[in-house]
Amino acid sequence: MQTFYDFNATSIIGESISMSKYKNNVVLVVNTASKCGFTPQYKGLEELYKKYKDNNFTILGFPCNQFSEQEPGSHDEIQTFCSTNYDITFPLFEKIEVNGDNAHPLYKFLKSEVTGIMWTEGIKWNFTKFLVNKKGKVIKRYGSSTKPKEIESDILRLLEEK
Repeated sequence: MQTFYDFNATSIIGESISMSKYKNNVVLVVNTASKCGFTPQYKGLEELYKKYKDNNFTILGFPCNQFSEQEPGSHDEIQTFCSTNYDITFPLFEKIEVNGDNAHPLYKFLKSEVTGIMWTEGIKWNFTKFLVNKKGKVIKRYGSSTKPKEIESDILRLLEEK
């Protein structure tokens, strides 16, 4: 049976990262975009990250340009945008696709583990979030309109689990 830890992704600076690096951590995986109505969620995500990063919690941001081309920039441009506008310090990965034939394998896995509205797997928009427990199991999926602060109680519950 596959877990979150069985996948690799490339960081925004080109490093291959095994998700096993995040073993024993609660992880929030988010597909992001710089020119979206939900982009201000970066602020709340960074606040959550800073608040809990020393307690085995991380956020992984995966830029995606599949929704109205709202992430058109290069990796350097995305990184500059995130640090300049939102002081993002959580890990960012290279731009990926989350839907379709070219969807990143990690996202194929996440979507199959926890489906969306009416049991559909497809990601509807930017800033869809997946919460993964310390054992690599995908626990919950949140739509774009769910603000990071609204996820905090679920994160705390998972951080308290042994």
